[in-house]
Amino acid sequence: MPSLKICCSAVLSLLLMGQALTARAELPDFTELVEKASPAVVNISTRQKIPDAVASSGGMSAPDLEGLPPMFREFFERSIPQQPRPPSHGRQREAQSLGSGFIISSDGYIMTNNHVIADADEIIVRLSDRSELEAKVIGADPRSDVALLKVDAKDLPTVKLGKSEDLKVGEWVLAIGSPFGFDHSVTAGIVSAKGRSLPNESYVPFIQTDVAINPGNSGGPLFNLEGEVVGINSQIFTRSGGFMGLSFAIPMSVAMDVADQLKADGKVSRGWLGVVIQEVNKDLAESFGLDKPAGALVAQVLEGGPGAKSGLQVGDVILSLNGKPIIMSADLPHLVGGLKPGSKAKMEVVRDGARKTLDLTIGSLPEDGTALAGDAAPSAEQSSNRLGVKVAELSAEQKKALDLKGGVVISEVMDGPAALIGLRQGDVITHLNNQAIDSGKTFAAVAKALPKDRSVSMRVLRKGRASFITFKLSE
Repeated sequence: MPSLKICCSAVLSLLLMGQALTARAELPDFTELVEKASPAVVNISTRQKIPDAVASSGGMSAPDLEGLPPMFREFFERSIPQQPRPPSHGRQREAQSLGSGFIISSDGYIMTNNHVIADADEIIVRLSDRSELEAKVIGADPRSDVALLKVDAKDLPTVKLGKSEDLKVGEWVLAIGSPFGFDHSVTAGIVSAKGRSLPNESYVPFIQTDVAINPGNSGGPLFNLEGEVVGINSQIFTRSGGFMGLSFAIPMSVAMDVADQLKADGKVSRGWLGVVIQEVNKDLAESFGLDKPAGALVAQVLEGGPGAKSGLQVGDVILSLNGKPIIMSADLPHLVGGLKPGSKAKMEVVRDGARKTLDLTIGSLPEDGTALAGDAAPSAEQSSNRLGVKVAELSAEQKKALDLKGGVVISEVMDGPAALIGLRQGDVITHLNNQAIDSGKTFAAVAKALPKDRSVSMRVLRKGRASFITFKLSE
Protein backbone atom coordinates (compact mmCIF):
# COMPACT_ATOMS: atom_id res chain seq x y z
CA MET A 1 0.00 0.00 0.00
CA PRO A 2 2.77 2.53 0.74
CA SER A 3 4.09 2.10 -2.78
CA LEU A 4 0.61 2.86 -4.17
CA LYS A 5 0.43 6.12 -2.15
CA ILE A 6 3.84 7.15 -3.41
CA CYS A 7 2.78 6.42 -6.99
CA CYS A 8 -0.44 8.44 -6.67
CA SER A 9 1.49 11.34 -5.13
CA ALA A 10 3.98 11.33 -7.99
CA VAL A 11 1.18 11.31 -10.59
CA LEU A 12 -0.56 14.22 -8.83
CA SER A 13 2.67 16.20 -8.74
CA LEU A 14 3.20 15.60 -12.44
CA LEU A 15 -0.37 16.75 -13.21
CA LEU A 16 0.04 19.93 -11.17
CA MET A 17 3.39 20.61 -12.81
CA GLY A 18 1.83 20.09 -16.22
CA GLN A 19 -1.00 22.53 -15.42
CA ALA A 20 1.50 25.13 -14.22
CA LEU A 21 3.58 24.73 -17.37
CA THR A 22 0.44 25.02 -19.53
CA ALA A 23 -0.67 28.20 -17.74
CA ARG A 24 2.83 29.63 -18.09
CA ALA A 25 2.88 28.75 -21.79
CA GLU A 26 -0.40 30.69 -22.31
CA LEU A 27 1.05 33.92 -20.90
CA PRO A 28 2.92 36.14 -23.38
CA ASP A 29 6.69 36.41 -23.30
CA PHE A 30 7.67 40.04 -23.85
CA THR A 31 11.44 39.61 -23.66
CA GLU A 32 12.15 39.46 -27.38
CA LEU A 33 9.75 42.33 -28.10
CA VAL A 34 11.42 44.56 -25.50
CA GLU A 35 14.90 43.67 -26.72
CA LYS A 36 14.06 44.67 -30.30
CA ALA A 37 11.90 47.71 -29.60
CA SER A 38 13.67 49.43 -26.70
CA PRO A 39 16.52 51.00 -28.74
CA ALA A 40 13.98 53.12 -30.65
CA VAL A 41 12.34 54.49 -27.48
CA VAL A 42 13.79 57.77 -26.23
CA ASN A 43 13.69 59.97 -23.17
CA ILE A 44 12.68 63.58 -23.79
CA SER A 45 13.63 66.41 -21.45
CA THR A 46 12.71 70.05 -21.92
CA ARG A 47 13.77 73.35 -20.46
CA GLN A 48 11.55 76.36 -20.25
CA LYS A 49 12.56 79.82 -19.11
CA ILE A 50 10.07 81.37 -16.73
CA PRO A 51 9.98 84.76 -14.98
CA ASP A 52 11.73 84.73 -11.62
CA ALA A 53 8.63 86.11 -9.91
CA VAL A 54 6.55 83.16 -11.11
CA ALA A 55 9.15 80.60 -10.08
CA SER A 56 9.69 82.08 -6.62
CA SER A 57 5.94 82.21 -5.96
CA GLY A 58 5.57 78.50 -6.61
CA GLY A 59 3.79 79.05 -9.91
CA MET A 60 5.13 75.77 -11.31
CA SER A 61 4.05 73.59 -8.40
CA ALA A 62 1.34 70.97 -8.80
CA PRO A 63 -2.14 71.80 -7.44
CA ASP A 64 -3.46 70.08 -4.32
CA LEU A 65 -5.80 67.34 -5.57
CA GLU A 66 -6.82 65.98 -2.19
CA GLY A 67 -10.58 65.81 -1.85
CA LEU A 68 -11.37 66.59 -5.47
CA PRO A 69 -13.80 64.29 -7.32
CA PRO A 70 -12.45 61.89 -9.96
CA MET A 71 -11.64 63.68 -13.19
CA PHE A 72 -9.80 63.27 -16.44
CA ARG A 73 -6.62 65.26 -16.66
CA GLU A 74 -3.38 65.27 -18.56
CA PHE A 75 -1.33 62.92 -16.44
CA PHE A 76 1.90 64.61 -17.33
CA GLU A 77 0.55 68.09 -16.43
CA ARG A 78 2.96 69.60 -18.98
CA SER A 79 5.96 68.84 -16.75
CA ILE A 80 7.34 67.28 -13.61
CA PRO A 81 8.60 70.42 -11.92
CA GLN A 82 12.13 70.31 -10.58
CA GLN A 83 13.72 72.72 -8.13
CA PRO A 84 14.19 76.01 -9.99
CA ARG A 85 17.75 77.03 -10.75
CA PRO A 86 19.23 80.26 -9.41
CA PRO A 87 17.88 83.29 -11.27
CA SER A 88 19.72 84.36 -14.39
CA HIS A 89 20.54 88.07 -14.01
CA GLY A 90 17.76 88.16 -11.39
CA ARG A 91 15.01 87.92 -14.00
CA GLN A 92 14.56 84.31 -15.22
CA ARG A 93 14.72 80.77 -13.97
CA GLU A 94 14.43 77.42 -15.71
CA ALA A 95 11.82 74.69 -15.30
CA GLN A 96 12.54 71.16 -16.48
CA SER A 97 10.28 68.31 -17.49
CA LEU A 98 10.58 64.71 -18.58
CA GLY A 99 8.66 62.60 -21.07
CA SER A 100 9.04 59.82 -23.62
CA GLY A 101 9.00 59.43 -27.39
CA PHE A 102 9.91 57.01 -30.16
CA ILE A 103 11.86 57.16 -33.42
CA ILE A 104 9.77 56.55 -36.55
CA SER A 105 12.47 57.09 -39.19
CA SER A 106 16.21 56.39 -39.29
CA ASP A 107 16.94 60.02 -40.26
CA GLY A 108 15.68 61.32 -36.92
CA TYR A 109 11.92 61.93 -36.89
CA ILE A 110 10.46 61.35 -33.42
CA MET A 111 6.87 61.28 -32.17
CA THR A 112 5.69 62.34 -28.72
CA ASN A 113 2.82 64.22 -27.06
CA ASN A 114 2.27 67.90 -27.66
CA HIS A 115 1.96 68.54 -23.92
CA VAL A 116 5.45 67.09 -23.35
CA ILE A 117 7.14 69.76 -25.45
CA ALA A 118 4.64 72.64 -25.32
CA ASP A 119 6.21 76.02 -24.51
CA ALA A 120 9.70 74.48 -24.29
CA ASP A 121 12.72 76.63 -25.10
CA GLU A 122 15.01 73.62 -25.44
CA ILE A 123 14.26 69.94 -26.16
CA ILE A 124 16.86 67.24 -25.47
CA VAL A 125 16.41 63.67 -26.71
CA ARG A 126 18.38 60.95 -24.91
CA LEU A 127 18.87 57.76 -26.91
CA SER A 128 19.18 54.22 -25.55
CA ASP A 129 23.00 54.47 -25.69
CA ARG A 130 22.66 57.55 -23.39
CA SER A 131 23.86 59.97 -26.06
CA GLU A 132 21.94 63.24 -26.20
CA LEU A 133 20.73 65.27 -29.19
CA GLU A 134 18.91 68.57 -29.38
CA ALA A 135 15.58 68.33 -31.20
CA LYS A 136 13.55 70.88 -33.10
CA VAL A 137 9.77 70.88 -33.41
CA ILE A 138 8.54 70.11 -36.92
CA GLY A 139 4.95 70.65 -35.84
CA ALA A 140 2.55 70.15 -32.95
CA ASP A 141 -1.22 69.65 -32.78
CA PRO A 142 -2.87 70.44 -29.40
CA ARG A 143 -6.23 69.00 -30.48
CA SER A 144 -4.82 65.48 -30.87
CA ASP A 145 -1.91 66.03 -28.44
CA VAL A 146 0.61 64.84 -31.06
CA ALA A 147 3.98 66.44 -31.78
CA LEU A 148 6.62 65.62 -34.40
CA LEU A 149 10.29 66.29 -33.58
CA LYS A 150 13.50 66.02 -35.62
CA VAL A 151 17.08 65.37 -34.52
CA ASP A 152 20.13 65.66 -36.75
CA ALA A 153 21.26 62.04 -36.99
CA LYS A 154 21.41 59.06 -39.35
CA ASP A 155 20.95 55.29 -39.13
CA LEU A 156 18.91 55.49 -35.94
CA PRO A 157 16.92 52.46 -34.72
CA THR A 158 13.20 52.72 -35.50
CA VAL A 159 9.95 51.18 -34.27
CA LYS A 160 7.58 49.16 -36.41
CA LEU A 161 4.26 50.92 -36.98
CA GLY A 162 1.07 48.90 -36.63
CA LYS A 163 -2.63 49.37 -37.41
CA SER A 164 -4.51 50.51 -34.34
CA GLU A 165 -7.83 49.69 -36.02
CA ASP A 166 -6.90 45.99 -35.90
CA LEU A 167 -6.62 46.00 -32.10
CA LYS A 168 -9.16 43.90 -30.22
CA VAL A 169 -10.48 44.45 -26.72
CA GLY A 170 -8.74 41.99 -24.39
CA GLU A 171 -5.56 41.91 -26.48
CA TRP A 172 -2.20 42.16 -24.70
CA VAL A 173 -0.29 45.44 -25.08
CA LEU A 174 2.95 46.79 -23.66
CA ALA A 175 4.34 50.25 -22.90
CA ILE A 176 7.96 51.41 -22.75
CA GLY A 177 8.79 54.82 -21.33
CA SER A 178 10.43 56.86 -18.60
CA PRO A 179 8.02 57.09 -15.65
CA PHE A 180 9.44 59.54 -13.11
CA GLY A 181 12.65 59.55 -15.16
CA PHE A 182 13.34 55.80 -14.93
CA ASP A 183 14.42 55.16 -18.54
CA HIS A 184 13.09 52.21 -20.53
CA SER A 185 10.65 50.96 -17.91
CA VAL A 186 8.36 48.25 -19.30
CA THR A 187 4.74 47.68 -18.24
CA ALA A 188 2.09 45.43 -19.76
CA GLY A 189 -1.69 44.96 -19.71
CA ILE A 190 -4.65 44.51 -22.00
CA VAL A 191 -6.85 46.69 -24.19
CA SER A 192 -9.82 47.61 -21.99
CA ALA A 193 -11.89 49.45 -24.61
CA LYS A 194 -11.63 51.27 -27.94
CA GLY A 195 -13.04 54.52 -29.24
CA ARG A 196 -13.21 56.22 -25.84
CA SER A 197 -14.11 59.92 -25.79
CA LEU A 198 -12.62 62.08 -23.05
CA PRO A 199 -13.75 65.54 -21.94
CA ASN A 200 -12.39 68.30 -24.20
CA GLU A 201 -10.88 65.67 -26.53
CA SER A 202 -13.41 65.55 -29.39
CA TYR A 203 -11.16 64.39 -32.21
CA VAL A 204 -9.37 61.36 -30.72
CA PRO A 205 -11.06 57.94 -30.25
CA PHE A 206 -8.75 56.83 -27.44
CA ILE A 207 -7.56 53.28 -26.75
CA GLN A 208 -8.21 52.47 -23.09
CA THR A 209 -5.83 50.02 -21.39
CA ASP A 210 -4.91 48.86 -17.90
CA VAL A 211 -1.19 49.23 -18.63
CA ALA A 212 0.57 50.96 -15.72
CA ILE A 213 1.27 54.52 -16.93
CA ASN A 214 2.72 57.32 -14.81
CA PRO A 215 4.20 60.80 -15.32
CA GLY A 216 7.12 60.40 -17.70
CA ASN A 217 5.44 57.69 -19.81
CA SER A 218 3.67 60.49 -21.66
CA GLY A 219 4.49 60.40 -25.38
CA GLY A 220 5.86 56.86 -25.24
CA PRO A 221 4.78 53.97 -27.48
CA LEU A 222 2.11 51.33 -26.88
CA PHE A 223 3.04 48.03 -28.56
CA ASN A 224 1.02 45.00 -29.61
CA LEU A 225 2.46 41.47 -29.33
CA GLU A 226 3.89 41.76 -32.84
CA GLY A 227 6.17 44.53 -31.60
CA GLU A 228 4.28 47.18 -33.58
CA VAL A 229 3.39 50.60 -32.18
CA VAL A 230 -0.39 50.91 -32.07
CA GLY A 231 -0.72 54.01 -29.90
CA ILE A 232 0.92 56.90 -28.04
CA ASN A 233 0.39 56.87 -24.27
CA SER A 234 -1.22 60.18 -23.45
CA GLN A 235 -3.55 60.38 -20.43
CA ILE A 236 -4.76 58.58 -17.34
CA PHE A 237 -7.85 58.72 -15.13
CA THR A 238 -6.67 59.57 -11.63
CA ARG A 239 -7.58 61.05 -8.28
CA SER A 240 -4.05 61.25 -6.92
CA GLY A 241 -2.02 62.03 -10.04
CA GLY A 242 -0.67 58.47 -10.18
CA PHE A 243 -1.78 55.30 -11.97
CA MET A 244 -5.22 53.91 -11.01
CA GLY A 245 -5.78 51.29 -13.70
CA LEU A 246 -7.20 53.48 -16.47
CA SER A 247 -4.78 54.60 -19.17
CA PHE A 248 -5.50 56.13 -22.57
CA ALA A 249 -3.47 56.08 -25.77
CA ILE A 250 -3.86 57.97 -29.05
CA PRO A 251 -4.47 55.43 -31.85
CA MET A 252 -1.55 55.21 -34.26
CA SER A 253 -3.86 55.70 -37.26
CA VAL A 254 -4.81 59.13 -35.87
CA ALA A 255 -1.25 59.98 -34.81
CA MET A 256 0.31 59.13 -38.18
CA ASP A 257 -2.28 61.13 -40.10
CA VAL A 258 -1.43 64.11 -37.88
CA ALA A 259 2.33 63.51 -38.24
CA ASP A 260 2.11 63.28 -42.03
CA GLN A 261 0.22 66.59 -42.19
CA LEU A 262 2.64 68.26 -39.78
CA LYS A 263 5.57 67.06 -41.86
CA ALA A 264 4.03 68.24 -45.12
CA ASP A 265 2.29 71.47 -44.08
CA GLY A 266 3.28 72.24 -40.49
CA LYS A 267 -0.40 72.16 -39.46
CA VAL A 268 -3.41 69.83 -39.38
CA SER A 269 -6.65 70.24 -41.33
CA ARG A 270 -9.81 68.56 -40.03
CA GLY A 271 -13.31 68.10 -41.28
CA TRP A 272 -16.06 70.26 -39.80
CA LEU A 273 -19.87 70.35 -39.89
CA GLY A 274 -20.60 73.57 -38.01
CA VAL A 275 -23.11 72.05 -35.60
CA VAL A 276 -23.50 71.54 -31.87
CA ILE A 277 -24.60 68.04 -30.93
CA GLN A 278 -25.58 66.17 -27.79
CA GLU A 279 -26.20 62.64 -26.57
CA VAL A 280 -29.56 60.96 -27.18
CA ASN A 281 -30.75 59.49 -23.88
CA LYS A 282 -33.83 57.33 -23.29
CA ASP A 283 -36.18 60.25 -22.72
CA LEU A 284 -34.95 62.18 -25.78
CA ALA A 285 -35.27 59.04 -27.90
CA GLU A 286 -38.89 58.69 -26.76
CA SER A 287 -39.67 62.35 -27.42
CA PHE A 288 -38.23 62.13 -30.97
CA GLY A 289 -39.96 58.84 -31.77
CA LEU A 290 -36.79 56.69 -31.87
CA ASP A 291 -36.80 52.97 -31.09
CA LYS A 292 -33.72 53.23 -28.87
CA PRO A 293 -31.20 55.82 -27.64
CA ALA A 294 -28.65 56.23 -30.43
CA GLY A 295 -27.20 58.87 -32.72
CA ALA A 296 -26.21 62.52 -32.31
CA LEU A 297 -28.94 65.09 -31.71
CA VAL A 298 -28.36 68.39 -33.51
CA ALA A 299 -28.88 71.14 -30.93
CA GLN A 300 -27.51 74.03 -32.98
CA VAL A 301 -26.61 74.70 -36.62
CA LEU A 302 -24.17 77.47 -37.43
CA GLU A 303 -25.46 79.74 -40.17
CA GLY A 304 -23.40 79.40 -43.35
CA GLY A 305 -21.63 76.29 -42.06
CA PRO A 306 -21.36 72.98 -43.96
CA GLY A 307 -24.24 71.47 -41.98
CA ALA A 308 -26.56 74.36 -42.73
CA LYS A 309 -25.67 74.28 -46.44
CA SER A 310 -26.49 70.56 -46.58
CA GLY A 311 -29.95 71.14 -45.11
CA LEU A 312 -29.21 69.84 -41.61
CA GLN A 313 -31.76 71.18 -39.12
CA VAL A 314 -32.06 71.61 -35.37
CA GLY A 315 -33.75 68.52 -33.97
CA ASP A 316 -32.31 66.13 -36.56
CA VAL A 317 -30.84 62.97 -35.10
CA ILE A 318 -27.76 61.87 -37.07
CA LEU A 319 -27.65 58.07 -37.33
CA SER A 320 -24.72 57.45 -39.67
CA LEU A 321 -22.00 59.13 -41.74
CA ASN A 322 -20.81 57.46 -44.93
CA GLY A 323 -22.48 54.26 -43.78
CA LYS A 324 -20.70 54.21 -40.40
CA PRO A 325 -23.21 54.14 -37.53
CA ILE A 326 -23.28 56.84 -34.86
CA ILE A 327 -23.97 54.94 -31.65
CA MET A 328 -22.81 57.64 -29.23
CA SER A 329 -22.83 61.32 -30.11
CA ALA A 330 -19.03 61.39 -29.56
CA ASP A 331 -18.64 59.06 -32.56
CA LEU A 332 -19.56 61.90 -34.93
CA PRO A 333 -16.62 64.29 -34.26
CA HIS A 334 -14.19 61.37 -34.65
CA LEU A 335 -15.62 60.52 -38.07
CA VAL A 336 -16.05 64.09 -39.33
CA GLY A 337 -12.62 65.18 -38.08
CA GLY A 338 -11.00 62.34 -40.01
CA LEU A 339 -12.47 63.50 -43.34
CA LYS A 340 -10.62 65.88 -45.62
CA PRO A 341 -12.10 69.37 -46.00
CA GLY A 342 -13.90 69.59 -49.34
CA SER A 343 -14.70 65.87 -49.48
CA LYS A 344 -18.23 64.62 -50.12
CA ALA A 345 -20.20 62.60 -47.59
CA LYS A 346 -23.64 61.10 -47.02
CA MET A 347 -25.44 61.44 -43.72
CA GLU A 348 -28.53 59.58 -42.55
CA VAL A 349 -30.79 61.48 -40.16
CA VAL A 350 -34.17 61.10 -38.49
CA ARG A 351 -36.40 64.15 -38.92
CA ASP A 352 -39.98 64.24 -37.66
CA GLY A 353 -39.93 60.48 -37.26
CA ALA A 354 -38.82 59.78 -40.85
CA ARG A 355 -35.38 58.81 -42.14
CA LYS A 356 -33.64 61.07 -44.65
CA THR A 357 -30.28 60.98 -46.44
CA LEU A 358 -28.40 64.26 -46.84
CA ASP A 359 -25.49 64.94 -49.21
CA LEU A 360 -22.92 67.30 -47.78
CA THR A 361 -19.52 68.80 -48.42
CA ILE A 362 -17.21 68.67 -45.42
CA GLY A 363 -15.84 72.03 -44.29
CA SER A 364 -12.52 72.88 -42.63
CA LEU A 365 -12.42 73.18 -38.85
CA PRO A 366 -11.52 76.77 -37.88
CA GLU A 367 -8.18 76.91 -36.06
CA ASP A 368 -9.51 79.20 -33.34
CA GLY A 369 -13.01 77.68 -33.07
CA THR A 370 -16.23 79.49 -33.86
CA ALA A 371 -18.07 81.60 -31.34
CA LEU A 372 -21.77 80.89 -30.92
CA ALA A 373 -23.82 83.91 -29.89
CA GLY A 374 -24.07 85.61 -26.52
CA ASP A 375 -26.49 86.28 -23.70
CA ALA A 376 -30.05 87.49 -24.06
CA ALA A 377 -31.99 89.94 -21.95
CA PRO A 378 -35.76 89.87 -21.33
CA SER A 379 -38.28 92.29 -22.79
CA ALA A 380 -42.09 92.22 -22.55
CA GLU A 381 -43.19 89.34 -20.30
CA GLN A 382 -45.74 86.59 -20.67
CA SER A 383 -46.36 83.78 -18.23
CA SER A 384 -46.91 80.06 -18.39
CA ASN A 385 -47.88 78.83 -14.97
CA ARG A 386 -48.01 75.21 -16.11
CA LEU A 387 -44.22 75.07 -16.53
CA GLY A 388 -43.52 77.57 -13.81
CA VAL A 389 -41.73 80.19 -15.93
CA LYS A 390 -42.29 83.70 -17.16
CA VAL A 391 -41.04 84.30 -20.68
CA ALA A 392 -40.49 87.34 -22.88
CA GLU A 393 -40.23 88.03 -26.60
CA LEU A 394 -36.76 88.38 -28.11
CA SER A 395 -35.89 91.72 -29.65
CA ALA A 396 -34.65 91.97 -33.24
CA GLU A 397 -31.15 92.69 -31.91
CA GLN A 398 -31.23 89.62 -29.67
CA LYS A 399 -32.40 87.39 -32.52
CA LYS A 400 -29.61 88.70 -34.72
CA ALA A 401 -26.99 88.20 -32.01
CA LEU A 402 -28.20 84.65 -31.35
CA ASP A 403 -28.79 83.86 -35.03
CA LEU A 404 -32.43 82.99 -34.34
CA LYS A 405 -35.69 83.50 -36.21
CA GLY A 406 -37.81 83.00 -33.10
CA GLY A 407 -37.78 81.88 -29.51
CA VAL A 408 -38.57 83.30 -26.09
CA VAL A 409 -36.30 84.21 -23.17
CA ILE A 410 -37.00 83.18 -19.57
CA SER A 411 -37.40 86.24 -17.38
CA GLU A 412 -38.34 84.42 -14.17
CA VAL A 413 -38.31 80.84 -12.90
CA MET A 414 -40.92 79.98 -10.27
CA ASP A 415 -41.68 76.76 -8.40
CA GLY A 416 -42.60 74.01 -10.82
CA PRO A 417 -41.20 71.75 -13.55
CA ALA A 418 -38.89 74.44 -14.96
CA ALA A 419 -37.10 74.84 -11.64
CA LEU A 420 -36.82 71.07 -11.21
CA ILE A 421 -35.09 70.60 -14.58
CA GLY A 422 -32.65 73.45 -13.92
CA LEU A 423 -33.91 76.24 -16.20
CA ARG A 424 -32.54 79.68 -15.39
CA GLN A 425 -33.36 83.31 -16.03
CA GLY A 426 -31.83 84.29 -19.39
CA ASP A 427 -32.23 80.85 -20.97
CA VAL A 428 -33.76 81.01 -24.44
CA ILE A 429 -36.37 78.40 -25.43
CA THR A 430 -36.53 77.78 -29.18
CA HIS A 431 -38.39 74.44 -29.37
CA LEU A 432 -40.92 72.73 -27.14
CA ASN A 433 -42.36 69.25 -27.73
CA ASN A 434 -40.64 69.16 -31.15
CA GLN A 435 -42.35 72.40 -32.22
CA ALA A 436 -40.55 75.61 -33.08
CA ILE A 437 -41.35 78.53 -30.76
CA ASP A 438 -41.59 81.76 -32.76
CA SER A 439 -43.33 83.91 -30.14
CA GLY A 440 -44.61 84.04 -26.58
CA LYS A 441 -48.10 83.27 -27.87
CA THR A 442 -46.89 80.09 -29.57
CA PHE A 443 -45.01 79.09 -26.43
CA ALA A 444 -48.11 79.49 -24.26
CA ALA A 445 -50.23 77.45 -26.67
CA VAL A 446 -47.73 74.61 -26.97
CA ALA A 447 -47.13 74.56 -23.20
CA LYS A 448 -50.86 74.38 -22.54
CA ALA A 449 -51.24 71.34 -24.83
CA LEU A 450 -48.28 69.37 -23.46
CA PRO A 451 -49.09 65.69 -22.82
CA LYS A 452 -49.00 64.13 -19.35
CA ASP A 453 -46.71 61.32 -18.20
CA ARG A 454 -44.68 61.27 -21.41
CA SER A 455 -41.19 62.55 -22.14
CA VAL A 456 -41.28 66.03 -23.64
CA SER A 457 -38.23 67.68 -25.20
CA MET A 458 -37.23 71.34 -24.96
CA ARG A 459 -34.38 73.06 -26.80
CA VAL A 460 -32.65 75.68 -24.69
CA LEU A 461 -29.85 78.15 -25.44
CA ARG A 462 -27.71 79.15 -22.47
CA LYS A 463 -24.96 81.69 -23.11
CA GLY A 464 -25.18 80.90 -26.81
CA ARG A 465 -24.82 77.13 -26.40
CA ALA A 466 -27.82 74.98 -27.32
CA SER A 467 -28.96 71.66 -25.88
CA PHE A 468 -32.10 69.56 -25.63
CA ILE A 469 -33.50 68.60 -22.23
CA THR A 470 -36.48 66.39 -21.38
CA PHE A 471 -39.11 66.38 -18.65
CA LYS A 472 -42.49 64.87 -17.79
CA LEU A 473 -45.61 66.62 -16.57
CA SER A 474 -47.62 64.69 -14.02
CA GLU A 475 -50.61 67.03 -14.08
